Amino acid sequence: MQQTREVFITEHYKKYHTDTRRPPSWKTLEVVSFGVISKFYGNLKAPLVQDSIAAQLGTVNHTFLPSWLQSIAQIRNIWLTMVVYGIKFTRKTKTFTKPPKPWISNVPTSNEHYMLYIHLCCMKYLINIINPDNSFTHKLKDLLAKYPNIDPNALGMKPNWENEPLWK
Repeated sequence: MQQTREVFITEHYKKYHTDTRRPPSWKTLEVVSFGVISKFYGNLKAPLVQDSIAAQLGTVNHTFLPSWLQSIAQIRNIWLTMVVYGIKFTRKTKTFTKPPKPWISNVPTSNEHYMLYIHLCCMKYLINIINPDNSFTHKLKDLLAKYPNIDPNALGMKPNWENEPLWK
């Protein structure tokens, strides 16, 4: 039996113990890392499939979503190993000028694309699509209030960022 803490995977192996195949993809994708999902999406060979997934997430087409997924995976990995404050990200995140859903009007400059804020905007955009009633904005405001020594400008955050359509 495979080692896992996920009950549904353990139950799968109990129920199908004579089947040597892995669990179906819909179960497997629940337990893989975000980095693996990002690579999986990037390795899809059919742009139409990528475009379909990207459209479902409101990112217009497949040219934007890979950089967003890579950014989110990078942020997740950095959070596991060090403090994100003051980090300059290695990849420039692609942004669009006419997104189908609420976005930011005060888009960071090209130099600010390596700072945390634009990456948080991409995360918030995707979360708003997946879960419109999310508490991401509230939690981010609480985090900034809890640590007043963190300068939002150092993160690339614009004045009145919380009043942008994306964050409301």
